[in-house]
Amino acid sequence: MHQGHLVFAQLMRHLPLTTFRRCVASYAGEHKVKSFSCLDQYLCMAFAQLTYRESLRDIESSLRAQAAKLYHLGIRGNVSRKTLANANAARDWRIYASFAERLIGIARGLYAEEPFGVDLAETVYALDATTIDLCLSVFPWAPFRSAKAAVKLHTLLDLRGNIPSFIHISDGKMHDVNVLDLLLPEPGAYYVMDRDYLDFERLYHMHEAGSFFVTRAKSNLKAERRYSHPVDRATGLICDQTVILSGYYSHKGFPVPLRRIKYIDPKTHKRLVFLTNQFALPALSIADLYRCRWQVELFFKWIKQHLRIKAFFGTSENAVKTQIWIAISVYVLAAIVKKRLNLPRLLYENLQILSLTLCEQMPLHELLAQIDIDQNQSEAHNQMNLFD
Repeated sequence: MHQGHLVFAQLMRHLPLTTFRRCVASYAGEHKVKSFSCLDQYLCMAFAQLTYRESLRDIESSLRAQAAKLYHLGIRGNVSRKTLANANAARDWRIYASFAERLIGIARGLYAEEPFGVDLAETVYALDATTIDLCLSVFPWAPFRSAKAAVKLHTLLDLRGNIPSFIHISDGKMHDVNVLDLLLPEPGAYYVMDRDYLDFERLYHMHEAGSFFVTRAKSNLKAERRYSHPVDRATGLICDQTVILSGYYSHKGFPVPLRRIKYIDPKTHKRLVFLTNQFALPALSIADLYRCRWQVELFFKWIKQHLRIKAFFGTSENAVKTQIWIAISVYVLAAIVKKRLNLPRLLYENLQILSLTLCEQMPLHELLAQIDIDQNQSEAHNQMNLFD
Protein backbone atom coordinates (compact mmCIF):
# COMPACT_ATOMS: atom_id res chain seq x y z
CA MET A 1 0.00 0.00 0.00
CA HIS A 2 2.80 2.44 0.90
CA GLN A 3 5.54 2.37 -1.82
CA GLY A 4 6.32 6.05 -1.28
CA HIS A 5 2.71 7.27 -1.42
CA LEU A 6 1.66 10.32 0.54
CA VAL A 7 -0.37 9.75 3.71
CA PHE A 8 -3.41 11.49 2.17
CA ALA A 9 -3.27 9.21 -0.88
CA GLN A 10 -3.00 6.12 1.33
CA LEU A 11 -6.03 7.27 3.31
CA MET A 12 -8.10 7.93 0.17
CA ARG A 13 -7.30 4.44 -1.12
CA HIS A 14 -9.84 3.15 1.38
CA LEU A 15 -12.57 4.95 -0.58
CA PRO A 16 -14.63 2.78 -2.97
CA LEU A 17 -13.97 4.95 -6.03
CA THR A 18 -16.07 2.77 -8.33
CA THR A 19 -19.03 3.50 -6.06
CA PHE A 20 -18.14 7.20 -6.10
CA ARG A 21 -18.19 7.29 -9.90
CA ARG A 22 -21.59 5.61 -9.90
CA CYS A 23 -22.92 8.26 -7.53
CA VAL A 24 -21.55 10.99 -9.80
CA ALA A 25 -23.12 9.38 -12.86
CA SER A 26 -26.50 8.97 -11.07
CA TYR A 27 -26.81 12.75 -10.69
CA ALA A 28 -24.91 13.82 -13.84
CA GLY A 29 -22.33 15.51 -11.65
CA GLU A 30 -19.76 15.96 -14.42
CA HIS A 31 -22.06 17.13 -17.20
CA LYS A 32 -20.05 19.66 -19.25
CA VAL A 33 -17.19 19.51 -16.72
CA LYS A 34 -13.78 19.72 -18.40
CA SER A 35 -11.04 20.15 -15.83
CA PHE A 36 -12.16 20.05 -12.18
CA SER A 37 -13.90 16.72 -11.58
CA CYS A 38 -16.21 15.76 -8.73
CA LEU A 39 -13.40 13.62 -7.33
CA ASP A 40 -11.12 16.68 -7.34
CA GLN A 41 -13.81 18.59 -5.50
CA TYR A 42 -14.26 15.80 -2.96
CA LEU A 43 -10.51 15.46 -2.34
CA CYS A 44 -10.10 19.22 -1.85
CA MET A 45 -12.99 19.34 0.61
CA ALA A 46 -11.74 16.21 2.42
CA PHE A 47 -8.28 17.82 2.67
CA ALA A 48 -9.94 20.91 4.15
CA GLN A 49 -11.77 18.79 6.73
CA LEU A 50 -8.68 16.84 7.74
CA THR A 51 -6.44 19.91 8.03
CA TYR A 52 -9.06 22.23 9.61
CA ARG A 53 -9.03 24.89 6.88
CA GLU A 54 -11.01 28.06 7.64
CA SER A 55 -12.03 29.34 4.19
CA LEU A 56 -11.78 28.77 0.45
CA ARG A 57 -8.79 31.09 0.32
CA ASP A 58 -7.18 29.01 3.06
CA ILE A 59 -7.80 25.81 1.06
CA GLU A 60 -6.39 27.39 -2.10
CA SER A 61 -3.25 28.67 -0.34
CA SER A 62 -2.59 25.38 1.42
CA LEU A 63 -2.95 23.24 -1.70
CA ARG A 64 -0.96 25.62 -3.92
CA ALA A 65 1.84 25.49 -1.37
CA GLN A 66 1.90 21.76 -2.13
CA ALA A 67 1.63 22.25 -5.90
CA ALA A 68 4.37 19.72 -6.64
CA LYS A 69 2.48 17.08 -4.66
CA LEU A 70 -1.04 17.69 -5.97
CA TYR A 71 -0.82 14.87 -8.52
CA HIS A 72 0.33 12.47 -5.80
CA LEU A 73 -2.52 13.65 -3.58
CA GLY A 74 -4.88 12.49 -6.32
CA ILE A 75 -5.98 15.99 -7.38
CA ARG A 76 -5.77 16.39 -11.15
CA GLY A 77 -7.57 19.71 -11.70
CA ASN A 78 -6.33 23.23 -11.14
CA VAL A 79 -7.23 24.32 -7.61
CA SER A 80 -8.66 27.82 -7.16
CA ARG A 81 -11.19 29.17 -4.71
CA LYS A 82 -13.49 30.34 -7.52
CA THR A 83 -13.53 26.89 -9.14
CA LEU A 84 -14.15 25.19 -5.81
CA ALA A 85 -16.87 27.68 -4.86
CA ASN A 86 -18.65 27.12 -8.19
CA ALA A 87 -18.41 23.35 -7.77
CA ASN A 88 -19.86 23.49 -4.26
CA ALA A 89 -22.71 25.72 -5.38
CA ALA A 90 -23.59 23.93 -8.64
CA ARG A 91 -22.87 20.21 -8.26
CA ASP A 92 -25.70 18.25 -6.70
CA TRP A 93 -25.15 17.65 -2.98
CA ARG A 94 -26.93 14.31 -3.34
CA ILE A 95 -23.78 12.92 -5.00
CA TYR A 96 -21.91 13.23 -1.70
CA ALA A 97 -24.93 12.23 0.38
CA SER A 98 -25.28 9.03 -1.63
CA PHE A 99 -21.56 8.31 -1.37
CA ALA A 100 -21.54 8.94 2.39
CA GLU A 101 -24.43 6.47 2.75
CA ARG A 102 -22.37 3.84 0.91
CA LEU A 103 -19.47 4.45 3.30
CA ILE A 104 -21.85 4.18 6.25
CA GLY A 105 -22.90 0.75 4.98
CA ILE A 106 -19.26 -0.37 4.89
CA ALA A 107 -18.55 1.01 8.37
CA ARG A 108 -21.63 -0.58 9.94
CA GLY A 109 -20.54 -3.95 8.59
CA LEU A 110 -17.11 -3.53 10.19
CA TYR A 111 -18.57 -2.49 13.57
CA ALA A 112 -21.46 -4.98 13.61
CA GLU A 113 -20.00 -6.92 16.56
CA GLU A 114 -18.85 -3.87 18.53
CA PRO A 115 -20.16 -3.75 22.16
CA PHE A 116 -21.94 -0.60 23.31
CA GLY A 117 -22.77 -1.08 26.99
CA VAL A 118 -25.93 -3.25 26.94
CA ASP A 119 -25.85 -6.98 26.27
CA LEU A 120 -28.19 -7.14 23.28
CA ALA A 121 -27.84 -8.95 19.97
CA GLU A 122 -30.27 -6.62 18.19
CA THR A 123 -29.36 -3.30 16.58
CA VAL A 124 -29.85 -0.27 18.83
CA TYR A 125 -30.26 3.25 17.43
CA ALA A 126 -30.25 6.61 19.19
CA LEU A 127 -32.29 9.32 17.47
CA ASP A 128 -31.75 13.03 18.03
CA ALA A 129 -31.14 16.34 16.26
CA THR A 130 -28.69 19.19 16.67
CA THR A 131 -28.98 22.79 15.48
CA ILE A 132 -26.22 24.68 13.65
CA ASP A 133 -26.79 28.42 13.95
CA LEU A 134 -26.44 30.62 10.86
CA CYS A 135 -26.85 34.28 9.93
CA LEU A 136 -30.30 34.96 8.44
CA SER A 137 -29.06 37.68 6.07
CA VAL A 138 -26.42 35.34 4.61
CA PHE A 139 -28.48 32.12 4.68
CA PRO A 140 -32.06 33.27 3.97
CA TRP A 141 -33.06 29.79 2.72
CA ALA A 142 -32.74 28.34 6.28
CA PRO A 143 -35.20 30.32 8.44
CA PHE A 144 -35.32 29.48 12.13
CA ARG A 145 -36.54 32.48 14.12
CA SER A 146 -37.49 36.04 13.22
CA ALA A 147 -33.87 37.22 13.15
CA LYS A 148 -31.98 33.94 13.01
CA ALA A 149 -31.24 31.13 10.57
CA ALA A 150 -30.18 27.56 11.27
CA VAL A 151 -29.94 24.08 9.84
CA LYS A 152 -30.84 20.95 11.76
CA LEU A 153 -28.91 17.72 11.56
CA HIS A 154 -31.34 14.87 12.30
CA THR A 155 -29.30 11.77 13.03
CA LEU A 156 -30.04 8.12 13.71
CA LEU A 157 -26.89 6.78 15.36
CA ASP A 158 -26.04 3.09 15.38
CA LEU A 159 -24.63 2.62 18.89
CA ARG A 160 -22.33 -0.16 17.69
CA GLY A 161 -19.35 1.95 16.68
CA ASN A 162 -21.29 5.27 16.84
CA ILE A 163 -21.88 5.25 13.09
CA PRO A 164 -24.71 7.49 11.78
CA SER A 165 -27.03 5.22 9.81
CA PHE A 166 -29.47 7.96 8.77
CA ILE A 167 -28.99 11.72 8.43
CA HIS A 168 -31.45 14.34 7.28
CA ILE A 169 -30.51 18.02 6.91
CA SER A 170 -33.39 20.48 7.24
CA ASP A 171 -33.94 24.13 8.06
CA GLY A 172 -34.28 25.09 11.71
CA LYS A 173 -38.09 25.20 11.65
CA MET A 174 -38.59 21.48 11.10
CA HIS A 175 -39.76 19.86 14.35
CA ASP A 176 -37.75 16.87 15.51
CA VAL A 177 -40.72 14.50 15.56
CA ASN A 178 -41.38 14.96 11.84
CA VAL A 179 -38.25 13.00 11.01
CA LEU A 180 -40.05 9.83 12.15
CA ASP A 181 -42.04 10.07 8.91
CA LEU A 182 -38.79 9.70 6.96
CA LEU A 183 -37.53 6.63 8.79
CA LEU A 184 -38.15 3.09 7.60
CA PRO A 185 -38.52 1.11 10.87
CA GLU A 186 -36.29 -1.95 11.08
CA PRO A 187 -38.06 -5.01 12.56
CA GLY A 188 -36.47 -6.12 15.82
CA ALA A 189 -34.34 -3.00 16.21
CA TYR A 190 -34.47 -0.64 19.18
CA TYR A 191 -34.97 3.12 18.79
CA VAL A 192 -34.01 5.23 21.80
CA MET A 193 -35.40 8.79 21.78
CA ASP A 194 -36.11 11.69 24.11
CA ARG A 195 -39.48 13.34 24.72
CA ASP A 196 -39.30 15.46 21.55
CA TYR A 197 -40.25 12.32 19.58
CA LEU A 198 -43.28 11.42 21.69
CA ASP A 199 -46.01 11.12 19.07
CA PHE A 200 -48.17 8.07 19.74
CA GLU A 201 -49.50 7.71 16.22
CA ARG A 202 -45.98 7.62 14.78
CA LEU A 203 -44.76 5.32 17.57
CA TYR A 204 -47.62 2.95 16.84
CA HIS A 205 -46.45 2.79 13.24
CA MET A 206 -43.04 1.65 14.54
CA HIS A 207 -44.76 -0.86 16.83
CA GLU A 208 -46.72 -2.37 13.94
CA ALA A 209 -43.51 -2.66 11.92
CA GLY A 210 -42.03 -4.88 14.65
CA SER A 211 -39.60 -2.28 16.03
CA PHE A 212 -39.07 -1.45 19.70
CA PHE A 213 -38.80 2.07 21.08
CA VAL A 214 -37.66 3.52 24.39
CA THR A 215 -38.60 7.10 25.19
CA ARG A 216 -39.51 9.30 28.14
CA ALA A 217 -43.04 10.19 29.16
CA LYS A 218 -44.21 13.78 29.50
CA SER A 219 -45.48 15.04 32.86
CA ASN A 220 -49.06 15.37 31.58
CA LEU A 221 -49.31 11.78 30.33
CA LYS A 222 -52.71 10.21 31.02
CA ALA A 223 -52.55 6.46 31.48
CA GLU A 224 -54.37 3.76 33.46
CA ARG A 225 -52.36 1.07 35.22
CA ARG A 226 -53.35 -2.51 34.38
CA TYR A 227 -50.55 -4.54 35.97
CA SER A 228 -47.61 -3.91 38.31
CA HIS A 229 -44.51 -6.08 38.13
CA PRO A 230 -42.07 -6.61 41.04
CA VAL A 231 -38.88 -4.50 41.02
CA ASP A 232 -35.74 -4.26 43.13
CA ARG A 233 -35.85 -0.75 44.58
CA ALA A 234 -32.17 -0.98 45.56
CA THR A 235 -31.30 -0.62 41.85
CA GLY A 236 -33.13 2.72 41.55
CA LEU A 237 -36.31 1.27 40.06
CA ILE A 238 -39.58 2.55 41.53
CA CYS A 239 -42.15 0.64 39.49
CA ASP A 240 -42.62 -1.42 36.34
CA GLN A 241 -46.19 -1.22 35.04
CA THR A 242 -48.33 -2.22 32.09
CA VAL A 243 -50.56 0.74 31.21
CA ILE A 244 -53.22 1.78 28.73
CA LEU A 245 -53.27 5.36 27.47
CA SER A 246 -56.43 7.05 28.65
CA GLY A 247 -56.28 10.35 26.76
CA TYR A 248 -58.66 10.45 23.80
CA TYR A 249 -56.10 11.29 21.09
CA SER A 250 -53.23 9.33 22.68
CA HIS A 251 -55.37 6.18 23.00
CA LYS A 252 -56.61 6.62 19.44
CA GLY A 253 -53.00 6.90 18.25
CA PHE A 254 -51.66 3.99 20.36
CA PRO A 255 -54.55 1.66 21.30
CA VAL A 256 -52.49 -1.26 22.68
CA PRO A 257 -50.76 -1.57 26.10
CA LEU A 258 -47.48 0.16 26.88
CA ARG A 259 -44.87 -0.45 29.53
CA ARG A 260 -44.17 2.38 31.98
CA ILE A 261 -41.01 2.27 34.12
CA LYS A 262 -40.18 4.77 36.84
CA TYR A 263 -36.53 5.07 37.75
CA ILE A 264 -34.29 7.31 39.87
CA ASP A 265 -30.86 7.91 38.36
CA PRO A 266 -28.33 7.07 41.12
CA LYS A 267 -25.88 9.71 39.84
CA THR A 268 -28.14 12.70 39.31
CA HIS A 269 -31.01 11.56 41.60
CA LYS A 270 -33.37 12.62 38.82
CA ARG A 271 -36.72 10.84 38.54
CA LEU A 272 -37.26 9.44 35.04
CA VAL A 273 -40.35 7.83 33.53
CA PHE A 274 -39.79 5.60 30.49
CA LEU A 275 -42.30 4.34 27.95
CA THR A 276 -41.59 1.33 25.77
CA ASN A 277 -43.36 -1.39 23.80
CA GLN A 278 -40.74 -3.96 24.88
CA PHE A 279 -42.11 -6.17 27.67
CA ALA A 280 -39.49 -8.96 27.64
CA LEU A 281 -36.35 -7.10 28.75
CA PRO A 282 -35.66 -6.47 32.45
CA ALA A 283 -36.71 -3.01 33.59
CA LEU A 284 -33.13 -2.09 34.48
CA SER A 285 -32.01 -2.92 30.92
CA ILE A 286 -34.57 -0.41 29.60
CA ALA A 287 -33.03 2.25 31.85
CA ASP A 288 -29.55 1.27 30.62
CA LEU A 289 -30.72 1.54 27.01
CA TYR A 290 -31.96 5.09 27.57
CA ARG A 291 -28.65 5.98 29.24
CA CYS A 292 -26.88 4.94 26.03
CA ARG A 293 -28.85 7.64 24.19
CA TRP A 294 -26.23 10.12 25.37
CA GLN A 295 -23.88 8.66 22.76
CA VAL A 296 -25.69 10.67 20.10
CA GLU A 297 -25.19 13.85 22.15
CA LEU A 298 -21.49 13.06 22.38
CA PHE A 299 -21.43 12.41 18.63
CA PHE A 300 -22.86 15.88 17.92
CA LYS A 301 -20.38 17.47 20.29
CA TRP A 302 -17.52 15.57 18.68
CA ILE A 303 -18.29 16.46 15.06
CA LYS A 304 -18.87 20.12 15.93
CA GLN A 305 -15.48 20.28 17.62
CA HIS A 306 -13.44 18.27 15.14
CA LEU A 307 -15.13 18.74 11.74
CA ARG A 308 -15.80 21.89 9.70
CA ILE A 309 -19.59 22.04 9.97
CA LYS A 310 -20.08 25.26 11.94
CA ALA A 311 -18.32 27.64 9.53
CA PHE A 312 -19.18 27.15 5.86
CA PHE A 313 -17.23 27.75 2.66
CA GLY A 314 -20.37 28.71 0.70
CA THR A 315 -23.72 30.31 1.47
CA SER A 316 -26.10 28.43 -0.83
CA GLU A 317 -28.14 25.46 0.37
CA ASN A 318 -26.29 23.16 -2.03
CA ALA A 319 -22.88 24.31 -0.77
CA VAL A 320 -23.83 23.87 2.89
CA LYS A 321 -25.26 20.39 2.38
CA THR A 322 -22.26 19.39 0.25
CA GLN A 323 -19.87 20.44 3.01
CA ILE A 324 -21.82 18.64 5.74
CA TRP A 325 -22.10 15.39 3.79
CA ILE A 326 -18.41 15.40 2.89
CA ALA A 327 -17.58 16.06 6.56
CA ILE A 328 -19.71 13.06 7.57
CA SER A 329 -18.03 10.89 4.95
CA VAL A 330 -14.58 11.90 6.25
CA TYR A 331 -15.65 10.93 9.79
CA VAL A 332 -16.91 7.55 8.55
CA LEU A 333 -13.77 7.02 6.45
CA ALA A 334 -11.59 7.62 9.52
CA ALA A 335 -13.70 5.05 11.42
CA ILE A 336 -13.30 2.54 8.57
CA VAL A 337 -9.51 2.98 8.50
CA LYS A 338 -9.32 2.65 12.28
CA LYS A 339 -11.13 -0.68 12.15
CA ARG A 340 -9.41 -2.08 9.06
CA LEU A 341 -5.91 -1.30 10.36
CA ASN A 342 -6.84 -2.27 13.93
CA LEU A 343 -5.50 1.02 15.25
CA PRO A 344 -5.20 1.42 19.03
CA ARG A 345 -5.55 5.20 19.16
CA LEU A 346 -8.78 7.12 19.61
CA LEU A 347 -10.40 8.50 16.46
CA TYR A 348 -9.68 12.04 17.68
CA GLU A 349 -5.96 11.24 18.05
CA ASN A 350 -5.83 9.73 14.56
CA LEU A 351 -7.36 12.88 13.04
CA GLN A 352 -4.95 15.10 14.95
CA ILE A 353 -1.98 13.14 13.59
CA LEU A 354 -3.37 13.12 10.05
CA SER A 355 -3.91 16.89 10.12
CA LEU A 356 -0.12 17.39 10.39
CA THR A 357 1.15 14.55 8.21
CA LEU A 358 -1.09 14.32 5.12
CA CYS A 359 1.75 15.33 2.79
CA GLU A 360 4.37 13.10 4.39
CA GLN A 361 5.66 9.84 2.88
CA MET A 362 5.39 7.13 5.48
CA PRO A 363 3.24 4.01 5.90
CA LEU A 364 -0.21 4.93 7.20
CA HIS A 365 -0.47 1.96 9.58
CA GLU A 366 2.93 2.76 11.11
CA LEU A 367 2.07 6.43 11.47
CA LEU A 368 -1.19 5.79 13.31
CA ALA A 369 -0.13 2.69 15.24
CA GLN A 370 2.91 4.17 16.98
CA ILE A 371 2.79 3.61 20.73
CA ASP A 372 3.51 6.65 22.87
CA ILE A 373 6.43 6.34 25.25
CA ASP A 374 5.37 6.99 28.84
CA GLN A 375 7.23 10.13 29.84
CA ASN A 376 7.11 9.12 33.47
CA GLN A 377 8.89 5.87 32.67
CA SER A 378 11.45 7.53 30.40
CA GLU A 379 12.31 10.09 33.04
CA ALA A 380 12.41 7.56 35.87
CA HIS A 381 16.02 6.65 35.05
CA ASN A 382 17.11 10.21 35.86
CA GLN A 383 15.29 10.35 39.20
CA MET A 384 16.79 9.30 42.54
CA ASN A 385 14.90 6.61 44.42
CA LEU A 386 14.34 7.89 47.95
CA PHE A 387 13.69 4.41 49.32
CA ASP A 388 16.93 2.68 48.26
